[in-house]
Amino acid sequence: MIVNKFNRYNQLKNSNQQSRGSINQSQPLRKVVFNVSESLKVVKILGEGAYGIVALAIHTPTGTKVAIKRIEPFERPLFCLRTLREIKLLSKFDNHENIIKLYDVQKPYNYQMFHEVYLIQEYMPSDLHNIIRTHTLTDQHVQYFVYQILKGLKLIHSAKVIHRDLKPSNLLVNEECDLKICDFGLARLDNQLYPNQELPNNISSLTEYVATRWYRAPEIMLNAANYSRAIDIWSVGCILAEMFTYKPLFPGSDYVHQLRLIFEIIGSPSEEDMHIVKSHRAKNFLKSLPHREKLDFTEYINTHPYRIAKHGINNVNPLGVDLLEKMLVFDPNKRITVDEALAHPYLASYHDPLDEPITSPIPLEEFAFDINKDDLDKENLKRQIYNQIITAKRD
Repeated sequence: MIVNKFNRYNQLKNSNQQSRGSINQSQPLRKVVFNVSESLKVVKILGEGAYGIVALAIHTPTGTKVAIKRIEPFERPLFCLRTLREIKLLSKFDNHENIIKLYDVQKPYNYQMFHEVYLIQEYMPSDLHNIIRTHTLTDQHVQYFVYQILKGLKLIHSAKVIHRDLKPSNLLVNEECDLKICDFGLARLDNQLYPNQELPNNISSLTEYVATRWYRAPEIMLNAANYSRAIDIWSVGCILAEMFTYKPLFPGSDYVHQLRLIFEIIGSPSEEDMHIVKSHRAKNFLKSLPHREKLDFTEYINTHPYRIAKHGINNVNPLGVDLLEKMLVFDPNKRITVDEALAHPYLASYHDPLDEPITSPIPLEEFAFDINKDDLDKENLKRQIYNQIITAKRD
């Protein structure tokens, strides 16, 4: 691979980061430089986030479309952390059909010229956010999408990893309805699964900003440093509900509003379930809220105006509602697991235990770089990212 080849083009700023490729014509043109191999021809911008830009490119020797994620992480330690996590985890989860494939990471010419990170990834033309917004989904579509999410999540959870940012825009989709999980920058080890091992002195608690608010499990807001892989199942439940109704289930404007919306749907937590809340302040807040009874999920979905607009009078599959109710449970210990969800009758048409691979758990020491935010050292993290890229072996 030839390094230090520049592809230059004018970039139109994405007017809606939730819509891949949507362009705001009123925004001025600006130039973006991709310092990548001459075998990669950048075609257009697909999206832009807080610390990176994703572009469509063509691998000219083969004509293969790829997505290049251009990251500039070295201004902020947290961006460095996210980049290192993403490279490590995508390499770990390589070759699973429901996780985005990392083809390569552009090797920098040398450390002195190492200013950006370029992830060369599998290209997917859309995401589930756009699919929900623009298509009418049959029950078979919903089954197939949720099955693929859970199949990918099974591998992730088998590694003792929490994705922490599952939402429709992080689920990429192609024309054949194949779905792939992406964006592992917020993923972390589930420290609750290492009870008999001494945590490295500098391993951080799970306190970093997690997930788009609308897909956050209640325990994240009530027990910021004490949650498990079950938060991913809650997110899948929110996504499943959104596929049924074409509208986010809990569109909270802040965390208090978010919790109120949750309890209006699933009902107030019982005294028994309150044991998961360790903070006295959080318990007092919950007790101050008006008591709510759980809604009838079937009636809620069938009478939802957005669903009626798409389907008319078309009742939701009761098995799908049953799975949804098992995912949206306040107590994470009572929430359905990924293995149980895959075996649920709603997914019987797709479930095959022999075709749902797992992987080995990630040793804690491999995530020792995930240190307390107060102790982050940008230069040390930059060196670790550089070494990870230089030493990586790719097919």
